[in-house]
Amino acid sequence: MIDSVSRRAFSGSSGTYNVRASELARDRRLKTLSVTVVFLDDTQHTFQVEKRAKGHILLEQVFQHLELIEKDYFGLQFSDNGAVPSAANADQMRWLDPSKPVKKQLRNGQLYFRVKFYVSDPSKLQEEYTRYHFYLQIRHDIMQGRLQLPPSTACLLASYTVQSELGDYHPEEHAPGYLQSLQLIPGLTDEMEKKIAELHKLHKGQTPADAEFNFLDHAKRMDMYGVDLHRARQDSTNREIQLGVTSVGLVVFQNAVRINTFSWSKIVKISFKRKQFFIQLRREPSESYDTLLGFNMTTYRSSKNLWKSCVEHHTFFRLHSPHVRARRFPLSLGSKFTYSGRTEYQTVEEGRQRARLERTFIRSPSKHHVRQTVPATAEEKAKLITPVRAPRPYDNKVTSLGAREPRKAWGEAAHPSDDEGGFLDRGEERPPYSGMLTRRTLSYADEEPDTDRSVSTGVLEVPPYTESQLTEEGLVSIRITPDDQGRFGFNVKGGADLNLPILVSRVAPNTPADHCYPKLHEGDQVLFINGVDISGLLHEQVVNLIRASRDSASRELILTVRPNVYEAQEEEEPPYQYVPDVPHLAGAAVDRADALAQSMLLLADGLESGALVTQFEQLYRKKPGLATNEAKKNDNANKNRYRDISPYDTTRVILMSGTSGDYINANYVNMEISGSGIINRYIATQGPLPNTVADFWQMVVEAQSTLVVMVTPILERGRIKCHKYWPSLSHTMELAHLHLTCTKEEEEPSGSLVFREFRLTNLETEEERHITHMQYLAWPDHGVPEDSAQFLDFTQRVRRARTGMVEPTIVHCSAGIGRTGVLILMETAMCLIEANEPVYPLDIVRTMRDQRAMMIQTPGQYRFVCESVHRAYSEGIAKPLPEFQR
Repeated sequence: MIDSVSRRAFSGSSGTYNVRASELARDRRLKTLSVTVVFLDDTQHTFQVEKRAKGHILLEQVFQHLELIEKDYFGLQFSDNGAVPSAANADQMRWLDPSKPVKKQLRNGQLYFRVKFYVSDPSKLQEEYTRYHFYLQIRHDIMQGRLQLPPSTACLLASYTVQSELGDYHPEEHAPGYLQSLQLIPGLTDEMEKKIAELHKLHKGQTPADAEFNFLDHAKRMDMYGVDLHRARQDSTNREIQLGVTSVGLVVFQNAVRINTFSWSKIVKISFKRKQFFIQLRREPSESYDTLLGFNMTTYRSSKNLWKSCVEHHTFFRLHSPHVRARRFPLSLGSKFTYSGRTEYQTVEEGRQRARLERTFIRSPSKHHVRQTVPATAEEKAKLITPVRAPRPYDNKVTSLGAREPRKAWGEAAHPSDDEGGFLDRGEERPPYSGMLTRRTLSYADEEPDTDRSVSTGVLEVPPYTESQLTEEGLVSIRITPDDQGRFGFNVKGGADLNLPILVSRVAPNTPADHCYPKLHEGDQVLFINGVDISGLLHEQVVNLIRASRDSASRELILTVRPNVYEAQEEEEPPYQYVPDVPHLAGAAVDRADALAQSMLLLADGLESGALVTQFEQLYRKKPGLATNEAKKNDNANKNRYRDISPYDTTRVILMSGTSGDYINANYVNMEISGSGIINRYIATQGPLPNTVADFWQMVVEAQSTLVVMVTPILERGRIKCHKYWPSLSHTMELAHLHLTCTKEEEEPSGSLVFREFRLTNLETEEERHITHMQYLAWPDHGVPEDSAQFLDFTQRVRRARTGMVEPTIVHCSAGIGRTGVLILMETAMCLIEANEPVYPLDIVRTMRDQRAMMIQTPGQYRFVCESVHRAYSEGIAKPLPEFQR
């Protein structure tokens, strides 16, 4: 044995091998990390990954476990403190980064499988199994309060859940109380249960796939659908606003109300610096400066998380492929984060090229809860719980109904009509459910859709297409061949007559426009049609040019478009940014003039981006929970000009001495001008019918009104819009105990306004009342006025006529909701401007609709009045009065 060896003995040529260390290293390599994933049906599964494995390894295991094909919409979510995802801690949740090691990101070993990118239209999802997971996610969002719904919509969505789980309604199987064991919506009441049961009866014939598709189709229209919310706070008051990232852009909420949307097409750059988050908006040709908006986030981490969410959402929804970042210098500053996954475009294209699987999967039933407080007998239990299917545990094996398109929803058309013209046929959609009810198309009372501007397209077999080629300056040339019925499958809006560019307003699923490569997208600007520059053409000329392509020898339509996508910027963190004072968004305590100016900036941006109209279309038409029972009574039905235009019972005008009862189709509408103490009082009513003329003038007497504003002609496009309820000049109309004499009638030289004065005599009381009557005639037969100048002048005349009045002004058109609402909103906005208060048109519409249903009918009307408000402010037609200036 060698007792000792000097160091020198090993200083020459020698070799060593550490056996123990090598074995320990082997053992370390063999060690794995256990990760538990909670799925959307609340089941769990534990996955084993190597400790150094990156996120994409775990994600792939999860997708393989689920056998999920359209996987790019989903991700794994976690929080540092182990909290379960909820509305309260939404901004604390983080998404597993596929490019980083799992161990470095995850601390508590539990993740949640969730939808990361909410598809804008469920028809884009090729797989029924994918739609089912979206359906589960939305149900989670509803139960946890992230997706807030009005009661009527909540009941409708719950009824689709019942249809999916229990199947068709059968009286012998579904006894009263059969919904009591299901958790459908938060705060479920007995009244809501009855409503859900009634709606369930209407879904007969819908398969689970149909019901879930309709569930998603209604859910996608909600303000909070698919919104990734991030909290920001105000400096002085510490009140919060919320910034939401969606497929369309960045959305701003205040007090749970969406107040603005900055679309991706409007945003040039997104950046953050410490706790401040910035968006730079595109400079308009008329502007000589950049608009930069700044928001104060709660922490640096929250600011960066919001920025990362914007990068991911923009890349996923707006780009054809992820942006490849140029190599940075070794010492460059700023975040190096990029989205490296596939985009929605790539996912959808791959799905179309891949054969759709016909496979089976077992749906997971709703959680059940017991609401009984005393034990029930076996017979009572059988009556209360009558499941059509046995409870089913989660099963990741999949079976589908095949490639059949889901049945459309039972309510209004899934895709509302586009008054601005286009190429979609909405008259050939099949009924939403068989053998029950046929859909009644809802039409506007004041304005009929212009059917001549609509060219039909079907959902038929897709013809072959030629691959489009990229042209100079980022333009794309798209070739589309019509289907067998000559349909292309898209809508356009705009034109020189509307002073708007020609934009693609909608692309119908499974049509030639939808299947061309690259796909034609909503928001794409059309520059050339078959080589013809359309920049100076009217809307109708553009429509005719597209139609003419069907009659050509090749039948091919060639569009040169500018994609509605902004190019990603290299720099994330600017060395210096100016943060403008944004009182409404950032909450600084500034004077009212700044708030007014900021509201006008938001209004202009909303008009530019189209977000303003989008918000309007999502607003309820009728106030949920307000009844219209009086209008439906048999004695009153013949007093309504339109069957679907009825006054709320709570705000309706009640006649004390009506000729045949107390009913008239009219509502009190009071508009408070904040900061001034002024309340403008109106009576919004329909145009009188021959049998309601006496009631109309009795209403004038009882309301003590002295001003009647009429915003419609007697006859429009061959249709009677209002009965002539006044006598000719110097003549008298006898109405029981009322005599009405026309003492003056003057028409403006422009023909836009007729001014009349009446003397109304009450023979019973011998009281005389002088009435001013103003009739506006400059509204065109269809659509809205091209120029708001005459309308603004008319509004000013109305305002001068009602100066000093405390009695309500009576306003009517034909139905008493469309143009009537436009006038009331315009006058309200002018009063707010004079009071130096901010103007938010959507809030004004909401206030009006809370008092009379459907006020302002069409998106065109809403856009017109918003443009008029902005013009009145920018041109100084309405400006703050001295007494309201500081």
